[in-house]
Amino acid sequence: MKFGVSTFLTDEGIGPAALGPALEERGFDALLIAEHTHIPAARETPYPPGGELPRMYYRTLDPFVALGAAAAVTSELLLGTGIALVVQRDPIITAKEVATLDLISGGRAVFGVGAGWNREEMRNHGTDPARRGRLMDERIRAIIELWTKEEAEFHGDFVDFDPVHLRPKPVQRPHPPIWVGGDGERAFGRVAEYGAAWMPSGVPPEELGARIGHLRKTAGDRPAVVVYAARHDRESLDRYAELGVERVLLYLPTRPEDQTLRELDELAEAVAAHR
Repeated sequence: MKFGVSTFLTDEGIGPAALGPALEERGFDALLIAEHTHIPAARETPYPPGGELPRMYYRTLDPFVALGAAAAVTSELLLGTGIALVVQRDPIITAKEVATLDLISGGRAVFGVGAGWNREEMRNHGTDPARRGRLMDERIRAIIELWTKEEAEFHGDFVDFDPVHLRPKPVQRPHPPIWVGGDGERAFGRVAEYGAAWMPSGVPPEELGARIGHLRKTAGDRPAVVVYAARHDRESLDRYAELGVERVLLYLPTRPEDQTLRELDELAEAVAAHR
């Protein structure tokens, strides 16, 4: 079982150029960061876990700029989005950003994707929340075409362009791995279609086994399971290992650099027995 971290990078916490090397020094192999372009001042959509929306949601850094900074000071660390809000992103620009990250990192980009939950945020990008699943799937299909075809074209309900050249192409072949967030039939269908991994978030370890069984019926044995914002207590880690989870992304709270480094030391100690 491999170990990385999932976190929110903000203007108040540790910076990516400090966090990346700190992770490699402690044996972690992946950094996945959350994305929110903005948070509307008038909020209607409830925060899924309940309660007030935490401060870090209002202050997230642009994921690809931040991951580029981490790429420049690391050599092995996987660098990804957890998750990129594809329903709020232009697919041509996103294809170029991921491919550029893959190039400058030497083939270490991971494209973690999801449909998101904040309906007001989506609407500000011109997205109808009721159609976000179809929109996400179509944009991802278009992105794959842009990555893999010299003259890519796409004609769909939401994305439509005649043959184009897009460079750079990703270093990884056929393209950077797509890790699919979400839960349930629609998410598993996406994993089966274009996902290299299923990336559940918020699924308790005791419930994960049944979900993985459901995933296998839909998507087969090929996709990996990567647990996002995972627990690091011994019982949870033992359960992840028993279930054959490939990678655990431990949740790293957003804190200043000195506090974060202490937290990373604690996380490294917690997972030592499972390395």
